[in-house]
Amino acid sequence: MKYVAYIIIVLALGLGIFNATKLDFDALLEGESMVGVITIICSLCAIMLMLILLISKKIEEKSKGRS
Repeated sequence: MKYVAYIIIVLALGLGIFNATKLDFDALLEGESMVGVITIICSLCAIMLMLILLISKKIEEKSKGRS
């Protein structure tokens, strides 16, 4: 499960970087730039969720070790 989370983080990071190239800072919320903004936000959400999952797995392993 840990490797899947790392793969998803890398893919989301790549997708965010790719869509950052599509941003037009003069018209940030119009057309293709809007799609880029939404995709970057979704990528950041996916990264945060995977980091939360990894941290919760570490906590679970430590709590099982103490029991």
